[in-house]
Amino acid sequence: MRDEELAELGQQLRVDSVRVADAAGSGHPTSSMSAADLAAVLLARHLRYDFQDPDNPANDRLIFSKGHASPLLYALYKAVGAVDDEELLTFRRLGSRLEGHPTPRLPWVDVATGSLGQGLPVGVGMALAGKYLDQVPYRVWVLSGDSEMAEGSVWEAVEHASYEKLGNLTLIVDVNRLGQRGPTRHQHDLDAYARRLRAFGWHTVEVDGHDVEAVDKAFTEAVQVEGRPTAVIAATRKGRGVAAVEDQEGKHGKPLPDAEAAIQELGGPRFIQVDVQAPPPARAPSGRDQDRAELPRFEPGSAEATRTAYGRALAALGSARGDVVALDGEVSDSTRAAYFKKEHPDRFFECYIAEQQLVAAAVGLQARGWVPFASSFAAFLTRAHDFVRMASVSRAGINVVGSHAGVAIGEDGPSQMGLEDLAMFRAVHGSTVLYPCDANQTARLVSAMADLKGVRYLRTTRAETPVIYGPDEDFPVGGSKVLLRSDDDRATIVAAGTTVHEALRAADVLASDGIPVRVMDLYSVKPVDVDTLNEAAGATGCLITVEDHHPEGGIGDAVAEAFSDGRPVPRLARLAVRNMPASAAPEEQLHASGIDAESIAAAVKLLVEQTVVP
Repeated sequence: MRDEELAELGQQLRVDSVRVADAAGSGHPTSSMSAADLAAVLLARHLRYDFQDPDNPANDRLIFSKGHASPLLYALYKAVGAVDDEELLTFRRLGSRLEGHPTPRLPWVDVATGSLGQGLPVGVGMALAGKYLDQVPYRVWVLSGDSEMAEGSVWEAVEHASYEKLGNLTLIVDVNRLGQRGPTRHQHDLDAYARRLRAFGWHTVEVDGHDVEAVDKAFTEAVQVEGRPTAVIAATRKGRGVAAVEDQEGKHGKPLPDAEAAIQELGGPRFIQVDVQAPPPARAPSGRDQDRAELPRFEPGSAEATRTAYGRALAALGSARGDVVALDGEVSDSTRAAYFKKEHPDRFFECYIAEQQLVAAAVGLQARGWVPFASSFAAFLTRAHDFVRMASVSRAGINVVGSHAGVAIGEDGPSQMGLEDLAMFRAVHGSTVLYPCDANQTARLVSAMADLKGVRYLRTTRAETPVIYGPDEDFPVGGSKVLLRSDDDRATIVAAGTTVHEALRAADVLASDGIPVRVMDLYSVKPVDVDTLNEAAGATGCLITVEDHHPEGGIGDAVAEAFSDGRPVPRLARLAVRNMPASAAPEEQLHASGIDAESIAAAVKLLVEQTVVP
């Protein structure tokens, strides 16, 4: 396609962006119009992609990090014949695949975007897969806005891409000067962006983003750079081509005031069809065979930390399955992901203390068909919550493991205690939340996680805990285990993880006082075992939940929700961490928070005294 035709294609993309926003009565046409020439050159000259086979392993990957520019992306799909004009005009309507921000409802969209600052970190994950795992020469192209360059997650990605020498990654920064409410921090100072990127070791090219010949040369240069990522920093004008909105403040996120006049000013509709370059021949990634994992076995009556069981089980899973990869945030010696690193160094990625990049890389890796396990301290995963949330929107399958959870970690104090993590992951759409109490249970759940869908979270503990289950016990997701029961039980103690062992000790104390209780190990916090909870409620009349977590959103709420469908609600009581912990020994922490055996026994006595047993 000649340069003149590229310019015409750019105008077509602008016209279609105006049309779809006008048809929807909403959208971001001006943000699409600024990047139209960049997209036209990329599509017609540099992108290698088979739109008939989006799963082709050699396809380049294109991420619209500035997801609000979705009209431009959908206009690209029309230009290649992937969608027709009729579907294009369903933009933002109920049931349409063309949502306000792109999601994988479309087969050519790998990950959802729209929460700014996420496209590049996820692109880093894809580029890691291409260079180190797939070993297929696809290129990852990320179109970013200039406003999102203020996001800290972008700079986590910038540093990581440079460190990993990702020459297969190109960032295109659409510097259109205007954000949502006015000018961006650096406006059209391209060198301000270039200096920062070069300081991290990136190759940079500054260009007029509306000069198609110059853009073509910039992309060609980017492809030729080896051993480090490239940023094409393009000066553009928001609303390009329509005088009423071009480079004007206050036009963000709105259809053009006179769409028909704007279309005529842009030269009217065009119907250029683009034949995108085919990807080069490439073999499908090898080494993903799956065998039955020989999980570690722990002797009942011994003691082992569930974090250690996680690391050993993950290493065993990696030996059985070539598609399993592990990532960690510079705490692998503590999370025990180091076991996997030792046995499978080629499938381990150190993300350092950059939890947003940690989760983003996992999302990028799973988009390329890998099964990632990303681990850090449970407390630190809160930094990456938006990436977890968007992973769900992306329909991503990732495994996240949080260690050092709860006050039970002891002397390190509250800054290190994950006390919000169960609530955080339970709130994610379609998530699975697991909290094992012993080593054999942990190993079995790690193996099960690999085959689940969506976001999966496993909570592990720092201290050694008694092994109470045999190595051949089954732990179905959505299930629970009743550890103590009798026909005379006066109450049911529902616990998970650390508090299971406290509940068992409390049950011994209560039994000596003539108060038999049922003890339930709720290792599957989401989905919760509704049937067993209902049975226990009917048999004992009251439930008491005990959790090493804040009361909001954790095990207590999970149990309460099990009775929210109109069935009779038993008497419920909750023990949880309601204080602000300080440094103390683990047993002191549990007592101070009222979740140790002594506190549980006292709470049960008070509860049964006030309950009439049917």
